[in-house]
Amino acid sequence: MAQLSLPTDKLAAGAAFLLGLATILGALGSQFIGGLVPCELCLEQRQPYYWGLPILAAVLVLWNRLPLAVWYIAMAIVTALFVWSAYMGVFHAGVEWGFWPGPTACTGVGEGFSFDSLNNLNDVHIVGCDVVQFRFLGISLAGFNALISLAIVALLAIAILAQARRARP
Repeated sequence: MAQLSLPTDKLAAGAAFLLGLATILGALGSQFIGGLVPCELCLEQRQPYYWGLPILAAVLVLWNRLPLAVWYIAMAIVTALFVWSAYMGVFHAGVEWGFWPGPTACTGVGEGFSFDSLNNLNDVHIVGCDVVQFRFLGISLAGFNALISLAIVALLAIAILAQARRARP
């Protein structure tokens, strides 16, 4: 029986996509189903998923039709986005642990804050970036984002290196 074998580069890129997709769906599920309210840094950490996953999906769909230079550029962009996500996860986890201060917009009320435009204060849910809403095994969601983003970066690096090895004459 013939065995279907995908190259390492495509397997690693596909695994990175699936891991990223599961992560962002989990974040959205924790918000809309689980009731966790994201802070400003939480929302910032989602941006690489919103930008990187569609680019990675396009790379996966167009895998054999993309010029190699375009493939490398797209993979570099996605990798850079998830490096940023890992940085933001580490930064946010550090704010939660009190290692360094967070942005004043999400760790304090700020100077220009006004309640005049609000009709019902019971509808407002403001969560500080230094408040941990959920921990599992002692790690906050920001910490998990850092770890998962690093795993995605590693998978993308494996894909890029495997492609470079295959492309060598």
